Amino acid sequence: MKHFLNHFLAYFILVFSGFALAQIPGTQHSEGIAYISGGVGEEESAAILAEAKQWPVLLEMSQLENGRGVWIFGAQIKITDQEQKTIFNAQADGPYMLINLAPGSYQVIGSYQGAEQKRNLIVKADSSQKLNIFWK
Repeated sequence: MKHFLNHFLAYFILVFSGFALAQIPGTQHSEGIAYISGGVGEEESAAILAEAKQWPVLLEMSQLENGRGVWIFGAQIKITDQEQKTIFNAQADGPYMLINLAPGSYQVIGSYQGAEQKRNLIVKADSSQKLNIFWK
């Protein structure tokens, strides 16, 4: 029985140590608003998606390339409030961006390779949502 327990513990440590390697990128700030950007690689993407439930907004960015959607990085993301004041402005380091926006109405403007996409966004208290931005 002790032999079985030792093997089980070794297996458990091996399996779950892989999850520890999948670290989420560090939190950054733009105009005082916290955000995390990344998702390059399967492990980092999984870590960000797991963390997304704790953030009000998850942006997912992709483009059409050779007839299919592919993830992108390097998009410039600007967010304006109801008074059209820019409250957030940062470059995405991967296809995902978690943003800690307060409840309210916003416009998200994404710029990538000279093309601009605009999306309206309403953030509600105690909820999280995903906003897809897709360039053609």
